[in-house]
Amino acid sequence: MPQATVNRMSVHVGDITALDVDVVVNAANEALRPGGGVCGAIHRAAGPALAQACRRLGHCAPGGAVLTPGFGLKARHVIHAVGPVWHGGASGEAELLASCYRTALELAADIEAEDIAFPAISTGVFGFPPAEATDVAVATSRAWLAAHPWPRRVIFCCFDQAMGALYRASLARRTGRYRSG
Repeated sequence: MPQATVNRMSVHVGDITALDVDVVVNAANEALRPGGGVCGAIHRAAGPALAQACRRLGHCAPGGAVLTPGFGLKARHVIHAVGPVWHGGASGEAELLASCYRTALELAADIEAEDIAFPAISTGVFGFPPAEATDVAVATSRAWLAAHPWPRRVIFCCFDQAMGALYRASLARRTGRYRSG
């Protein structure tokens, strides 16, 4: 998994379901049901026990997150983070997105996770503009990591090079440095 680390954050382009980390984050819907995109891929890779665990939890509001075991994934745990649906940016979307990142990081810290891998939450069918979403993700993660020892490392796992470039650019703006590994 070639990547460079800046202030305990790195960018990885690849399949989040294949990562051998303590926690992968699922870009979940409020009902915690299997969906498309990252959510569907995580549910398929984890197996039917993940959907059963999510049914028992029932619901999670936008800005929140909940924890389940990883079941069939290499990751020990899945944190299901519910990002906001984009409504133009004047409805508190950035604050809700930051909240779901903070809540996921808090849950990871509670279990002393070494590493957590985030997808680009809310940038798919929820319609959050990718450049704005990556800035929220990086700024929120950076602030968390500056104040907390856990998790030790945040990985922004991107499905393609274009999203990876947005994360690398956001890291460069916030840290003054970033080089791909």
